[in-house]
Order: sequence, then C-alpha cells, then structure tokens
Amino acid sequence: MGTTSVDAAMLLAQMVVPTAMRPGWDAALSMQRSVIPYERLVTLDARLERAAARPVIMPETVVVDQGRVYVSASFVSACESLGVSVQPVPPANGPAKGNVERTFRAIADGFSQYLPGHTGSDVSQRGAAAEQDACWSLTQLQELLDEWVICGWQERRHEALRHPMMPRVAVCPNEMWAALVALTGHVPVPLSADDYVELLPLRWQAVNDYGVRFGYRTYDHPGLNPYRRRRSPRADKNGRWEVHHNPYDPNRVWVRLPEGWLEVPWVHAGAVRRPFTAFTFDHVRRTVERRHGREEHEAAIAQALDALLRRASQGLGSRRERTVAARAQAAAQMTDPSPATTPQQWPAPLAPGASFGLPGSFTVPLQDADGWDADDIEDDPDDEDDLLAALADDQDAAAAHADEAEASGPTAETTRDQAAEQTLDAAGAGGMRIHDPYQEAQAW
Repeated sequence: MGTTSVDAAMLLAQMVVPTAMRPGWDAALSMQRSVIPYERLVTLDARLERAAARPVIMPETVVVDQGRVYVSASFVSACESLGVSVQPVPPANGPAKGNVERTFRAIADGFSQYLPGHTGSDVSQRGAAAEQDACWSLTQLQELLDEWVICGWQERRHEALRHPMMPRVAVCPNEMWAALVALTGHVPVPLSADDYVELLPLRWQAVNDYGVRFGYRTYDHPGLNPYRRRRSPRADKNGRWEVHHNPYDPNRVWVRLPEGWLEVPWVHAGAVRRPFTAFTFDHVRRTVERRHGREEHEAAIAQALDALLRRASQGLGSRRERTVAARAQAAAQMTDPSPATTPQQWPAPLAPGASFGLPGSFTVPLQDADGWDADDIEDDPDDEDDLLAALADDQDAAAAHADEAEASGPTAETTRDQAAEQTLDAAGAGGMRIHDPYQEAQAW
C-alpha cells in the first residue's frame, strides 16, 4: 500500500494544527521549552498550551510532482478547501523541487539509517542481513519519526538556513519560524469535524431506495429518506450527491445535504468488530464466491471479513491474512483524525514587537546551543554576536546618522553609501552590526 490522497490530505491538516505532546515524550520537546515565543502565542491559540515544539503553518502553495496522488481530484479538492494552491513541477525535472529531494536525503541520513532493518537506497548501503533485524510496525515508525522531527530536525541548525539580517549565523527551523511569525503574525486555524470531512476523497453518487452504494458496500440512514431517488442541485454532476469517504475507515461515509453533512453508516458495520480498511475489504471480497443476490453477497463478505480479522488477531490464519489484518490495524490507528471539539474564535493577528534584528519582531535572541557542529557551520558565532546589543547599537547609530543628515544635508549618493554601511560589518570594533531597513528607507 503506497501513499494515498487521504495520506496527503491528512498532512495538510497536520500543518495547520498544533502537534500535541504525547505520553513518553521528554518535556524538552514542548513548545514551552523552545525558542518559539510560547507565552505570546498561547494567549492567541489555547491549543498551543500542551503543544510540541513544531511550527503551525498555513501554506499558501504546495509544490508537487506529477505523482498520481498529488494531481488527483481528491488532493486538489482538499487543498482548495483550505485555500491552498497546487503548483505542479514539470515532468522529470528534479531540480524544480531540489529542496524536497534534499530533505529526503537528510531524513535518510539523520533518521532512517539508524533503524533496524534499514536497507539503504541501493545494495552498497544495505546492512548485513538487514532482513533478519526486528522491525518496527508502521504505527511505531510514525511515532518515532514524529518525535525525531521535533528533536532532530526542528532544533538542528541547518547550514543553508540563514536569516537575511544575520547571514553569518546558521539557524534551526524553530528559530527561523520564531523570527518570521513575529512579522507575519499568527492566526489560529481551528479545524472542525466538517473541515476534516472536506479533506477526504469524494465521489458523486445517487441516493436510491437502498441508500448509497459503492465499493460493494451499501450505506444507509433515515436522514436520507427525503432525498431518495431525488436529484441534487448539481446539474454538472448529473444530479448526483457529493459523498466523502475514508478508505482507512469504510464503516461510514458523509453525504452533503442541503442542511449540511450527514454521516451514513455501512449497513453491515455491526457485523465486523475490528478495524479494517478498503483494501482489507477488497481482499476478502475476492475470496468470497457470490452464490446469491447482491445483498446476501455483501452480508457474506462482512461475515468473512470479521472471521479473518478474528483469526489474525489470535495469530492464526495464513501469512497473507495476518499481513492484511496488521496493515488494516496500523492504517486505522494512523489516519483517524481528531477534529476540534469546540470551534475557536478567530483572534486578531499577532501584534509586532522586536529582536532577531527584525523590525516588528518580539522573540528572544538566539542562544548558542550545546553541541554546536562546527563541521556544518563555517562561521561559528562568538561572544560578541549578541543580537539585542547589536540592535541597540544600530538604533543609536541610526539616530546619530539622522541628526548628521539633517544638519549637513548630504547628497543622494552620499546618503546611499552611508545607508549601505549599516549592513553587516565584522571589521573595526568586531561586533555584528544589523542592517536597519527603516533607516535605509528614510535615507532613500
């Protein structure tokens, strides 16, 4: 089972909501312990109170390759529901998304290679008898990756990640986000249950006397009674109704009616006691011979599916059956969205403040971290690289420069030269000077 449009849509949802601290995680991974301006942000978004130190970002554009999942109608529709544009790259053009390819390599070098059973990208990187190592389950692996992203990626200084106002110092993603959120502000995007439904794949189906049927499953609910054998207002869809479904949880679908979403259960959901997925259902369907009508056949599939899941949970059945059941269990755990229980009010954007040499920011200055990697960063910060002190020096220099300009009335060329001297200058006194764009704009 590869990546599906549901997986991609759930990643979109994870971007815009905070990552909650999980049992067993060290307290150092919390947002409260990070460089992120926690005290200011938590007053705007109460969900950040118990959040892990991972940025919350509403993307404007998602750059995708030509993979079937990312150009599918389901994924594009999920992006549109969040107001995100999709920008496909030209086919067979790796450099167009080089940062993505480099990220894959960084994950392989910093995380994947340390896992038991890691096989590498080719035979030259394959460990000895890697197939004999005890491997993590898919759910366990996702838990490890989520934790590594916070402690191994977000807090690691990246050589190519540098603030334009302090290019000598490499910063980590959390430090860069702390600087930028102070300029752009933070507006929480609470996702309700309806928002999660919008992200799921959709089909256009008729509502008949028996309900809604697709994938050899029938869904019905009394709430469909007024709409049976009726056409929807969507003439462009031949009068069919919008139905959203989750391939990892085929027990229910959601039908968009004029009054809102209606959750419609599978008519045989009570016959299957354990979680299953659409591909588990299809596996069983292919093994159950159809001897009677459609309704009897569907009931027989449900009974066979429940029996398979019971056998697999007890370690019985064939290897193929145990594999199918294990994949269903892992997928059901990983893709169960947790919508917000109470919708939040939209607060005003974060008001600007000051640090990082940025007008309008408020975050604390960068601190040298233990374990600074000199191999990754050519120009290490020193004791004189204090950003707040540098900012104060620049403000004093800007005031003196403005007084001189008012008294002497310099020419435009001289003014531009003096403004350019406010950029980073390591000569002379040796301190790091921060360029002041306000002063440059005034000079121009």
